[in-house]
Amino acid sequence: MELFRGTAHSPSYFALNRAGVTGGGQELVDFCIPCNPYFPTPAMFAVMAVRLRDILTYYPSPAETITAELADVLGLQPQTMAMGNGSTELITWIDHLLVKESLAVPIPTFGRWTDQPMETGKRVDMFQLPEMNGFALDPAAFVSFVRSRGSRVAVICNPNNPDGGLLSRQAVIGMMDALSDLDLVVIDESFLEFAVTESYPSVVDEAVLRPNVIVLRSLGKNFGLHGVRFGYLVANPGLAVQIRSRLPKWNLNSFAEVIVFMLKRYRQEYMESLRMISLDRQQMTTQLTGLPGVTVYPSQGNFVFIKLPGGIDGTWVRDQLLSQHGVLVRECGNKLGSSSQFMRLVVRSQPDVQRLLTGLSTVLYGTSFYAPQVGYAQQTPMYSAPQEQSLDYPYQQMPQLAAAPAAQEQPMYSATALAPPQGILDPYGRSTSFQGGSAGYAQQPLAELAPAYVATPPVQTAPYQAPAAFPQQAQQFQTQLQPAQSQAPQAQQPLMQMAPQPQSAQFPSARLQDAQLQNALAQTSQIPVVQAQAPMAAVAYAQPRTSPEETTVDNIPVYGQKPAAVTPEPSPVEQTQAIVYDPVDLKPPAPQPDEEPTGLTPALRRYPSPAAYLKDDTMS
Repeated sequence: MELFRGTAHSPSYFALNRAGVTGGGQELVDFCIPCNPYFPTPAMFAVMAVRLRDILTYYPSPAETITAELADVLGLQPQTMAMGNGSTELITWIDHLLVKESLAVPIPTFGRWTDQPMETGKRVDMFQLPEMNGFALDPAAFVSFVRSRGSRVAVICNPNNPDGGLLSRQAVIGMMDALSDLDLVVIDESFLEFAVTESYPSVVDEAVLRPNVIVLRSLGKNFGLHGVRFGYLVANPGLAVQIRSRLPKWNLNSFAEVIVFMLKRYRQEYMESLRMISLDRQQMTTQLTGLPGVTVYPSQGNFVFIKLPGGIDGTWVRDQLLSQHGVLVRECGNKLGSSSQFMRLVVRSQPDVQRLLTGLSTVLYGTSFYAPQVGYAQQTPMYSAPQEQSLDYPYQQMPQLAAAPAAQEQPMYSATALAPPQGILDPYGRSTSFQGGSAGYAQQPLAELAPAYVATPPVQTAPYQAPAAFPQQAQQFQTQLQPAQSQAPQAQQPLMQMAPQPQSAQFPSARLQDAQLQNALAQTSQIPVVQAQAPMAAVAYAQPRTSPEETTVDNIPVYGQKPAAVTPEPSPVEQTQAIVYDPVDLKPPAPQPDEEPTGLTPALRRYPSPAAYLKDDTMS
């Protein structure tokens, strides 16, 4: 693995391909480069493929034209923006033009914020984020550190890379106020599009009002296009022009121009991609907590930061995952403020996550037990009927491994430490309140014994049937159920028997039914067994699917249609539980012709929420 030696970053995808790295003959799965796996859509790639000759043949428009279009899409003013060939180009110009002598930055963080100033001879004051607090940044402590060191520039990445920690909007504004006398304050919001804790976490509206604040944003990470190399900054017009005037005339390529002018047409697909990443992050975080001894830190980026069990070398784990399982991960031993025990794992969909979990489980423990392959209906239901926890099933038997590593630390972020859900509705719509260890709630076992991701098969119980020796009262009650059952198909009769029946001529009152049933049970001493109904998600998933459309220039599939119902924001408890969604609900709309920048398209709200960029006023 010489490709990983002597570099501050992982080798590129092209370098790995040229070196013939295939991962045991398997196609590589990239958990290293943080991007958006759901955007651009196949339709956008098809359009770019058709226009590839023109894109590669002709010069792009000047940066001013592309910046003006992006400003219109985002609802900003062009004079407050500057677009660069990736955020790294903007960081380079910020360092050359605005950083005079010293820069303060929390670590670990994005490497260019420490490497670039040091390469030009600046003093870099590094504020170590405490591991014991989950690498959370204390704003007051950082401001005090900046004062004590006399730093003239301060940088805050929000969310931070690689741990994904996020400060609230008010906390960031408070830091900007406290550091208003510095030469420059940079707020790097490259991953803020993926955050869901606030409806409006960005501070771009505050940046344009202050003479010493720059907000940096990345388009490659949000749009899944690192190869295009484009990003932008927002600042006071007097500050933005200092950067914009030094940038080359054609620093943006034709790919960037084509994509920027396509964003208005595909804004809904982009919003849907952010929603899907949020669901994938919740599910992936929950599954990683099931690995014994692995610490998982809460993240608001499109990646998850983990710490391997004590004594495990991250470089060895990285090399084994790549060579044996074809999984590329970011080992963080070369990040300042981190060590080889830490890894940053990009959020991906379930087929790829299953491959990652299988690889990690095999490399760390010598068994794939901690990453069982489960069916769609069993992956992670929001709530299941209380069942007894047991190890009666073959794939739940604990592996007998004397050399299996033991957890030396209590994970700082564990699904087992959360309180059980409150007010869950049972299959009949009755509200049930659970308390801590109360009966009726399936307590989760310790992570070291049974991880949160091990699925327990549902108990198959027989529907209630009256025995042959039932007395006359019970037989009469069974006879009253016959009319309702006869109207249902044969396969649904067991569910009809257990469902509450409406009052009719055959049922004078619910009280009479209960009295008859209780009288019958008292004489037979038999208790009817109720069979839980199948989850709705599983029923919907079993429906036949339509064949996929053919991908042609005239018939381009578009993915990511807005769902019929707005998904409510998950509670703190639900954020640790994996949520599944049905791809059938994402049937695309018919593609529309490209829109030209005529100004007739409804403008966006000024300073829209980062999670709602590309969302116009006609949308709710």
